[in-house]
Amino acid sequence: MVDLKGDERLDYLLAEENMRIIQSPTVFAFSLDAVLLADFTYVPIKRGKVLDLCTGNGVVPLLISRRSKAKITGVEIQERLYDMAVRNIQINHLEDQLEVVHGDLKEMPKRYGNNKFDVVTVNPPYFKTPNKREQNQNDYLTIARHEISCTLEDVVLACSKLVRSGGKVSMVHRPGRLVEIITLFKKYKLEPKRMRFVHPKIGKEANMVLVEGVRDGGADLKLLPPLYAFDDNGTYSKELEEILYGRAT
Repeated sequence: MVDLKGDERLDYLLAEENMRIIQSPTVFAFSLDAVLLADFTYVPIKRGKVLDLCTGNGVVPLLISRRSKAKITGVEIQERLYDMAVRNIQINHLEDQLEVVHGDLKEMPKRYGNNKFDVVTVNPPYFKTPNKREQNQNDYLTIARHEISCTLEDVVLACSKLVRSGGKVSMVHRPGRLVEIITLFKKYKLEPKRMRFVHPKIGKEANMVLVEGVRDGGADLKLLPPLYAFDDNGTYSKELEEILYGRAT
C-alpha cells in the first residue's frame, strides 16, 4: 500500500515499468533537466559512493540506480520533499542502495568530511532571489528554483569539498550563468572536463547546459555535440526518445 499525501500521485518512472515515483504538482515533480543530468553523469558501475545534492523527491538517485550498484545518497533541505524521497526509495525497495538525508548541503562537508564521494551530482536552484510575487506563490517551488537556501557558490564549494580528488561533479543549469559556473569551478579546483548544451530544437538557443568537472583535474575540456529536445513537428528527437524510453539512463 502506497502512502500518498495531499495531491500526490504515483507515476511510472519513464520507461521503467517496475520503478514508480511519488510526485505532486504543487510540491515537486521532476522535469527533463533531472533526467538529462542522470544520463550525462558518469557513475561507477559496481562500487563507489555517489552524492546527489538538491535531490528533491529523489529522482536522480532513482535514475542512476538503474545502471549503477554504487551507494547513492540524496540531500534535500525541504522536509516535505525529503519525505517524498524517503517513500520513493521504500516503494522501489532500494533501501540497501539508496538513502536520503534531510539537511542543508552547506553542512554536508561537516557531516561526511572532505573527499568522501566518487561522484557528486546537483540540479541546483537556477535563479537568484525572487521578487515578492514569485515568493508568495508557492514556497516549495520558490525554494527549489531560487537561491534562497543556497547560492551557486555555496553549491560549488560543497561539491568541491565532498568529492574526492579525481572524482567527478556533474551539474545542470541555465546557459546564462555558464561563465559564473566555470569561474566558480576553477576557483574551487573543479576542472571543467565535459560540457553539453541542450536546445529546445534546431535553430533555437540553448536553454540548459550540462557541465562536468573533475576535482584537481588537468585542463582538457570536451564540448559534446548539442542535444535537441524536439523535432520541428514538436515530437521528441530521436536521441531524447532513446534517453527517455530506449535505454537506461
